[in-house]
Amino acid sequence: MLLKNKYVFLILIISNMKTYIIAEAGVNHNGDIDIAHKLIDEAKKAGADCVKFQTFKAENLVTAGAPKAKYQLKVTDSDESQFDMLKSLELKYDDYVKLIEHCKRIDIDFMSTPYSFEDVDFLMKLNVDSFKIASGQLTELPFLEYVSKNKKPIYLSTGMSTMSEVHAAVEIISKNSNSELTVFQCTTNYPSDISEANINVIESFKSIPNIKVGYSDHVVNNFACFAAVAKGVHSIEKHFTTDKSLPGPDHSCSLNPIEFKDLVYGIREIEKSLGTFIKAPTKMESENIYGMKRSLVYSQSIKKGTKLSLEHFSFKRPMNGLVPNDLLNFVGKEINKDVSVDQLVNFNDI
Repeated sequence: MLLKNKYVFLILIISNMKTYIIAEAGVNHNGDIDIAHKLIDEAKKAGADCVKFQTFKAENLVTAGAPKAKYQLKVTDSDESQFDMLKSLELKYDDYVKLIEHCKRIDIDFMSTPYSFEDVDFLMKLNVDSFKIASGQLTELPFLEYVSKNKKPIYLSTGMSTMSEVHAAVEIISKNSNSELTVFQCTTNYPSDISEANINVIESFKSIPNIKVGYSDHVVNNFACFAAVAKGVHSIEKHFTTDKSLPGPDHSCSLNPIEFKDLVYGIREIEKSLGTFIKAPTKMESENIYGMKRSLVYSQSIKKGTKLSLEHFSFKRPMNGLVPNDLLNFVGKEINKDVSVDQLVNFNDI
């Protein structure tokens, strides 16, 4: 009995867990600290639990002549190198101090994605609560080892990877840290087609020991996010901007404040619908039982001494007497009193 109670208690805890919602501000500040602050405010207003940025220096991330990714070419100047684009999207290291203070002031979590050992060291000096690892870094095991040795929770995106690569990344992180690890299903394309969301792989990730599972979304609508929440993910991440028409690589595939608020609302409503793993009448259902379920009644007037058969009975609302399943206790028995049509059947009648 004690084991059963523990199981029920665990079920109730799981069913009441809220999805952790991350607004991926990324580089949508366009290198402007004022826009970065506005992103924090708008993420908080929209209901996000966390706002995430990216911490990098272009020279530590790409070579001077690195071409842009295919999706970047579609939404930015094709004559501009990836290096020049990223250089224009940098924030100063000192800016992150102000952003973290801003997040603390309005009570929203801060997170950032480092891209170099230097970035990791800098964020550790700021005593960040956790790290986000971008999909492109999942196969960089020395980098994952370096991050994980800091013993901070890690959110790991898995775009462009195979399951064996995911397992290798989880293994190296787990070997170096016993802190919380969340593995995100992710499709690295901006935007990505909903047919490539592969939400079902979340079930495969759940078989990996000692991790939590999340979903990082790049689909233009929120349906894949909603499906992931229904699968029971720990967290959802989605790109967020103050204005989708701004120049830059990620604005057009991001949600604006109104759209992000709709995402949060949808997630919270889905959470309400999930309930528990226990099948039992709800409070309102219990109140409806009287009017909706049926009792065992007599279908006709019957004289004392009659041998009862199936035709003497009926099931009718409301539920204020014996349940229909008691019928077989009466068939073949002799009734000891006169009864009338629709009268409730009683064990004292036989």
